[in-house]
Amino acid sequence: MRLVKINTTAYMEEDFFLHTDLNNDDLYEVIMPIVNAERDGEEEYDNGMIIAKLKERYPNNIIIMYDDIETIIY
Repeated sequence: MRLVKINTTAYMEEDFFLHTDLNNDDLYEVIMPIVNAERDGEEEYDNGMIIAKLKERYPNNIIIMYDDIETIIY
């Protein structure tokens, strides 16, 4: 299990975190076609769509999205 930050745009507010057992290749295989389709003007997406596609492709894996990770400052 790992926590990874997903960055698909130049806007930090659109980044999100995944708690998952998927590897980088698994993530890339699903996310990049979605991102490239939007960049080519074919279809818009949001982070929820990415998560839905990941869960559709890997239904038996752990895929939990976090928009924001709590920061504790001491």
